[in-house]
Amino acid sequence: MNRTDQYSPGKGEILFLPLGGAGEIGMNLTLYGHDGKWLMVDLGVSFGDDRMAGVDVVVPDISFIAERRDDLVGIVLTHAHEDHLGAVPHLWDRLGVPVYATPFASGLLRRKLGEKTAPGDVPLTEIPCGGGVEAGPFSIDFIPVAHSIPETHVLAITTAAGTVLHASDWKLDPAPLVGPVTDEAALRRLGEQGVVAMVCDSTNVLVPGRSGSEAALRDSLVELVGRCRNRVAIACFASNVARLETIATAAEENGRHAALVGRSLWRIHDVARETGYLTAVAPFLTEAEAAFLPRDKVLIAVTGSQGEPRAALSRIAADDHPHIVLEEGDTVIFSSRVIPGNEKAIGRVQNQLSRIGAEIITEADHFVHVSGHPARDELAEMYGWVRPPLAVPIHGEALHLAEHARFARQCQVPEAVVAENGAVLRLHPGPAEIIGYATAGRFAVDGKRMLRLDGDAMRTRRRLGFGGVAMATVVLDRDGRLKSAPQLALPGLVDGEDADEAIRQAAVAAITESLSAMRAAERHRDADVAAATRRAVRRAVWEATGRRPVTEIHVVRA
Repeated sequence: MNRTDQYSPGKGEILFLPLGGAGEIGMNLTLYGHDGKWLMVDLGVSFGDDRMAGVDVVVPDISFIAERRDDLVGIVLTHAHEDHLGAVPHLWDRLGVPVYATPFASGLLRRKLGEKTAPGDVPLTEIPCGGGVEAGPFSIDFIPVAHSIPETHVLAITTAAGTVLHASDWKLDPAPLVGPVTDEAALRRLGEQGVVAMVCDSTNVLVPGRSGSEAALRDSLVELVGRCRNRVAIACFASNVARLETIATAAEENGRHAALVGRSLWRIHDVARETGYLTAVAPFLTEAEAAFLPRDKVLIAVTGSQGEPRAALSRIAADDHPHIVLEEGDTVIFSSRVIPGNEKAIGRVQNQLSRIGAEIITEADHFVHVSGHPARDELAEMYGWVRPPLAVPIHGEALHLAEHARFARQCQVPEAVVAENGAVLRLHPGPAEIIGYATAGRFAVDGKRMLRLDGDAMRTRRRLGFGGVAMATVVLDRDGRLKSAPQLALPGLVDGEDADEAIRQAAVAAITESLSAMRAAERHRDADVAAATRRAVRRAVWEATGRRPVTEIHVVRA
């Protein structure tokens, strides 16, 4: 351990440090520090949006803990959602520590690891549902809770200085259909024994009442599908195994055959079968099999509820899917919520479906979705069971965290502290205090590389998207004079050869004039030639288009 490290946790301390998931929804990564060691809870991803050209997956900056990897005792995964385990295949090799997860999360993670490396390279230990593990000075108990994916747990993290309840994703569903209900007895016992703090999900803190039950939703979807006369496609989160079971039930009760369309749906399906779920469900049809069924005999579960451009529903809406088509009179049910930031992408897909003539049904039209996160009444109930002296909101944007802190105080929690990504918060001994800030940020997974989202490469990519690019090549003789006419390319700036030629001639004239005006000594310096050429090109393009493109200049001596 580096004894000069100002953030090295003391023997009587418990530190909390989010590097993802606090101030945003997604990319969850929380560190707990005690007695010179750190424990990581979750290592997730978020996804690219319209502001991130060419980026599908975003991972957290783990430089803080990578520099202290000798003091990291392990990674504990609360459940199998991408925003909680999806970054493990991308970042584990920088940490090299044991990973602990329940069977369902382990099964999904092994498949993901197999896409990046040999799964056996990562020491993955399966923890039974409701089990526990010792890791350094931390004792972790897995407490089962209801959520939208099997085997979700909140964690009771016990140290010599006290216990913290890490309750990232959960809800209070009396009939979750797949998996157990939230273990109220265990949470009440924890409250009686006393905790230092509760770190808690903020996703639905702005939502009154309760999140709703999967059992009630099943009845609603069965009835809704029964009204439809042609093909029905249900877009849902692939990870929701209970929803897959509901789709199978809705098909069976309405004389239809259920099919899965989308690779991630099949991945979840296969892991669920392997770990003992969906055992009472008949085999789903493949997309190729579903394509041959009459329109009124098929019910399709499809990926792409968030408008992802490569997902199955986007391809179907664009008439670009190899097997599945939707026609006028078919129905598409969006059995999902809109994740903030995805509104435009979802709108694009829904507009394409409308042009086809498909009927679109969302949660604004019918009861077609329940959330996996607690609404206000459920949060109040949980606070009543656990009775923490300190609440720390996570899993939410800044608005959610601030409201959650206010709401926790209304629930008689004495202290509530908002600590966004990078804040080092001392939970114990109290009162809670932010004692510093660690490096935090985000990286884009760009093929085989990681690019900082706030770095030069991504800034340039955004500028290219807005302003295009101008590329000029000047060839000079030994005296530094133009040996031939400058060459200019303008990708992303012009439409049609005539417009391109007009701008090209103006730019070439500007370059020639600028270089002719240079002193002899300047013409022998490549940097001076490039700077003069860049100014000339940008001036000519601005006068012609009103745009300031990214400008690249190549100087060649011949």
